[in-house]
Amino acid sequence: MSARNTASSKRALQRQNIRRMVMGGMFGAICVVLGVSGIGMIPVPNLSGHATIMHLPVIIAAVLEGPVVGAFTGLIMGIYSFMTASAIPPNPFVAILPRILIGVISAYVYRAFGRHTTLGAACAGFIGTITNTVGYIGMAILMGYYPMAIWLMILPQFIVELILATVLTVALVRVIQRAMPTYRK
Repeated sequence: MSARNTASSKRALQRQNIRRMVMGGMFGAICVVLGVSGIGMIPVPNLSGHATIMHLPVIIAAVLEGPVVGAFTGLIMGIYSFMTASAIPPNPFVAILPRILIGVISAYVYRAFGRHTTLGAACAGFIGTITNTVGYIGMAILMGYYPMAIWLMILPQFIVELILATVLTVALVRVIQRAMPTYRK
């Protein structure tokens, strides 16, 4: 390999890494804006009073940029959730860990579908939402913050979140892939 090709490869890798950092920060900021503005909380008639779409930027970051950027975006969402915890005492295992896993799991689910990007995005949105809800509620139950019976109380919210996340993930990933040539497959 010539020196020219090596230098060109290094620059391309640097550009890719910079793009990933920017995208991770941008999607993390979107999570925070969704939380601060209240846009990320959709009213539903149940115990919590709302369904969340705050995890969507984590899923989309994971689909577009992979598990590392997805995990980083999930970390930002988790830190925000940790700092604003109100239903239970702040606990990093409940607020942060499941949110990191959203990004990792969603990225690998999307990758498993190869060239079937629409189906992959739908499954990533669906499984990412399951990861968020089961991770958060499951950890809260394990830590003794909620009784096991809470699963029945959150079922309506969970169904709304699953549908919203699946549909919105597909729509947003398609729009971004069309608008940015970098993401076309």
